[in-house]
Amino acid sequence: MGSRWRGWRTVVARPVTDLTDDRSPADHLGMDVLLPRALEEALELAASNREVVPIAGGTDVMVELNMDLGRPETLMDVSTLPELAQWRRENGHLFLGAGVTYTRIMRELPEHRALVQASRSVGSPQIRNRGTVGGNLGTGSPAGDALPVLAAWDAEIVLARAGGSIRSVPWRDFLTGVKQTAREPGELILGARWNVPQGPGSFSKIGTRNAMVIAVANLCLQVDEPGRTIRVALGSVAPTVVRAHDAETFAAQAFEDAGVWEDPRATLGSDVVERFGELVATAAKPIDDVRGTSAYRLHACAVMARRTLLWAIEDRRSGDGA
Repeated sequence: MGSRWRGWRTVVARPVTDLTDDRSPADHLGMDVLLPRALEEALELAASNREVVPIAGGTDVMVELNMDLGRPETLMDVSTLPELAQWRRENGHLFLGAGVTYTRIMRELPEHRALVQASRSVGSPQIRNRGTVGGNLGTGSPAGDALPVLAAWDAEIVLARAGGSIRSVPWRDFLTGVKQTAREPGELILGARWNVPQGPGSFSKIGTRNAMVIAVANLCLQVDEPGRTIRVALGSVAPTVVRAHDAETFAAQAFEDAGVWEDPRATLGSDVVERFGELVATAAKPIDDVRGTSAYRLHACAVMARRTLLWAIEDRRSGDGA
């Protein structure tokens, strides 16, 4: 039922308790790969082996393996599970399955502009064909490109375990630290759910080159027309994705004072836009690393904030609010 390839042992629908029985001392670098055929089977395997590492596109896990930064004893390939490869609309909300790839987001959800822009910034076409938002969530890196979008949209993360238990966790409670999440042993990420925003929004990313790069800083700005609020989320500038709450409050009031909410043709003064950028930067808690200094990241946050706010105003003026 199984085959060995370069130290990997593929196991289909075998109880996890049987996996280590036939290992020899020379096989200490081997790895078991589980291939469940349905979600419930995957959940049962996760419950039986609480240290299993789920893998879909593998764009994060395989890098760690290749760089010898970690080697889990057991991987579980969930990329073929049809239950995770779905997205659907639910009473004004959108549910995005953990297995939906970035390429599919770009093709099938064009009206969700910020998420499409974030998806387009991920790696190469080959990586976008394999990578998923569920992978971003599972890794929990503050540089994950999709995460500021989910934060700006106040998404909740849907988790499941064997026996039909499902829970939803707000994004801010799910992302607990650098590559740390609230996912518990035995749980799998089903996907993310959010209330579809009404208003213009965009995603911006700064890297050391134009493609195939981890973000030095990224930002999502979303205007919420019904609630008359502006949401700003930052990535790669703190231990987790963060919201710029002071800047959000300032911008919403500035829209009110200038009459921008009532009249899309109204504008903001340059001093207001400048102050907004400064407030966004104060939400960041960056570090110096090989990709950029903390000072550069703070500057980048302010620049992206000013640009995205002006883009949102222009989109409202032109009627292009997505």
